[in-house]
Amino acid sequence: MSVTGARESAGARGAPGDGPWWWARRRSAVLDVVLAALSTVECVVEGVPFAHGAGLPEWVGMALGLVVGPVLLVRRRWPVVVVLASVAVMPAEMGALLGVVGLYTLAASDVPRRITALLAGMTVVGTLVTTYVSMQQDVAREETFNPPVWFVPVMAVAVGLVMTAPPVLWGLYIGARRRLVESLRERADGLERELSLLADRAEERAEWARNEERTRIAREMHDVVAHRVSLMVVHAAALQAVALKDPEKASKNAALVGDMGRQALTELREMLGVLRTAEGAAPVRAAAGSDEPERLAAVASEAARRAEPEAGAMPAEADGDGPSLAELADLVGQSRAAGMTVVLSVEGADGATAGRSYAAGVEQTVYRVVQEALTNVHKHAPGARARVRLAHRGDEVAVQVENGPSERGAADAGLPSGGNGLVGMRERVTALGGVFVSGPTEAGGFRVSAVVPVGAAGAGG
Repeated sequence: MSVTGARESAGARGAPGDGPWWWARRRSAVLDVVLAALSTVECVVEGVPFAHGAGLPEWVGMALGLVVGPVLLVRRRWPVVVVLASVAVMPAEMGALLGVVGLYTLAASDVPRRITALLAGMTVVGTLVTTYVSMQQDVAREETFNPPVWFVPVMAVAVGLVMTAPPVLWGLYIGARRRLVESLRERADGLERELSLLADRAEERAEWARNEERTRIAREMHDVVAHRVSLMVVHAAALQAVALKDPEKASKNAALVGDMGRQALTELREMLGVLRTAEGAAPVRAAAGSDEPERLAAVASEAARRAEPEAGAMPAEADGDGPSLAELADLVGQSRAAGMTVVLSVEGADGATAGRSYAAGVEQTVYRVVQEALTNVHKHAPGARARVRLAHRGDEVAVQVENGPSERGAADAGLPSGGNGLVGMRERVTALGGVFVSGPTEAGGFRVSAVVPVGAAGAGG
């Protein structure tokens, strides 16, 4: 059904529109005025023979036509009134256009179907009776025409059905189409609103994902580089102090600085390689006109996938490229070489747990916690003694790094602090469902503790 038909039907229900009064459109108003004018002319013309047959003055029949014909003006607002008016003037044999248009409008409107059926039945009966009486009178006046007995009733029924059934059926069809179009339009509007909401939510999620990936990349870069660079600064300070007094020790410290620098460059190169190639994931093409935020999110997602596994999923570094608990001894040895007194103790690693390994995500998280904690000791408590405890507890692994008070003061180290170390450790541990606690000790030192479920990132070997 066209939009015009839908609005015309809406006008029949009295819906407001751009047209005057109850019409939805000006074109609808013009159409009804024309129909009302034609109906008025018809009723006025038919009123003259009615007045003659009833023995009334002609002006009475014409006046009746002038009153009944314009009723079509309200067909969209009160279709029931139009049909009742057409039924009322049926005995006067006038208002054929009024009845046909009224039935069509009634059937196409939202008037209850039982009322439509009742008024259509009244119209059929009124037309049948009027036609039967009129034809009987015509047959009686015609002496030369002698039809069979069944002719008049059959013709009366035929006229009644022809005058009633087509407008009613056509109106029902148009009304059903109009309701279907309105339903589809409402559904389309609802889908459009839903798509708009989904687009807004998708944009919010994309922005959140971009921020999250930037945070993860920053945390990983911090953990990878900060420890090595901190040790390099410590060794460089020692080198400066003993350069003239002990050339042999200065040479040893210089070699350690070189080793630390190479290790930092190697790890940094690995991280940059992940950001550049995104190996193992769908390639990120920098095509002309591509969306820069989407490419950034894709690269960041791959970098985070390699750098830090999500809870419940195997990490990208599960193939052994990332740090593991087996490397804790080397990590502690590097701090010892830098002059720190640090003790490593492992509990629960004998018997059934000997040689035990966990998911790469769990081991990397524990390693990074120890690494960052020792880096903080170098930064904020130079010369302090430290102790690293690692405990295997069946379904979880715990680690604690505790240091005593600084013997020289934090200013001696000359290491800047971005304030992100503890935040990064907490994020790593809580992402795997673990518990992280940090704070000063009563002795004036600092303690970092973390407990990570061993099944947080998949089963280990």
